[in-house]
Amino acid sequence: MRSLEELSPTETLEIENGLSLVSRVKLSLTIHPLVPSVSKPIDEWQLKRSLIDFLKNSTFPSVTISEEDIVVRRHRDLKKRKRDEPVAHGSLFIRDLGFLQGKKKKEDDDVKGLEKKFLDWRKGLVEKMNGIEVNLEGVKYSLSVVLPISDDFERLKKDWEEFYAFGHPREARREADTMILRGVPSRWFAEPRVSSKPSMLVAHTIFSTFGKIRNFNVAEDDNLGKDADEYSGDLVSGLYCKIVVQFEKYNDFVNAMKAFCGRSMQKEGTRLKADYELTWDKVGFFRNSRRASDHRDDGYRNETAGYSTDDLRRKRFRE
Repeated sequence: MRSLEELSPTETLEIENGLSLVSRVKLSLTIHPLVPSVSKPIDEWQLKRSLIDFLKNSTFPSVTISEEDIVVRRHRDLKKRKRDEPVAHGSLFIRDLGFLQGKKKKEDDDVKGLEKKFLDWRKGLVEKMNGIEVNLEGVKYSLSVVLPISDDFERLKKDWEEFYAFGHPREARREADTMILRGVPSRWFAEPRVSSKPSMLVAHTIFSTFGKIRNFNVAEDDNLGKDADEYSGDLVSGLYCKIVVQFEKYNDFVNAMKAFCGRSMQKEGTRLKADYELTWDKVGFFRNSRRASDHRDDGYRNETAGYSTDDLRRKRFRE
């Protein structure tokens, strides 16, 4: 795998097992009616067409997206909606960022320069879209558009730096070192022709390319979305997994976070893109898992307890 320090924000990163991290921009949408008492269900198709036309005709450079790149989650019961609540939430994905590199990449275009160009464009796009009004079947709506923190590396970094700078006496660590991914397909981390469940060894092999790992955990994530609000849909049990990676070196953690931030995961041979949730561990996942394991009296370690590198080595060579 190429050096992560040389990776520009618009480049695709090839990793192990036929997986790649594909650049994209994700924007979070919140839709309010201009007249708070409106109880008419929002027309998703018209909303999508309005956003597609806006990006194509009202932004520079022009941005092209498809209807599949916009996800709208309507309020389930508008009659129970409070006047100040939105009628819908949503997400918008811009996946084709080739226009930011121009027709031909110049030899003197360094990563820092491309990164600044990308960040300036993204900031300007959010400012232009935030607060726009759309007219859907005679009803006007206002859109709040923000960049989620999970897609903003500088905000993520500031978050963990402030967390440790202000001191947390329960934390023995001085720096963040653990990343968390939720919403990646379990079968992409499974052993082929053996199981559809995520494999600890397969997943560990993939993530170890980012640096030496101290602790690692992968498990099915059936609770993904259940803690969200009523806009979230139902997820099929076993389809997704949660991966927690604790690196030995801080720089490896930082580089991995930056590589995964603002990207989707794609598997070779499929068009499906996994728009995972990225965050970092501030609750001591492995410390708490070990504490829970110590309190078990049957000597069995369950799947959520996690494994250290030594555990994985023993498992790999176990007969």
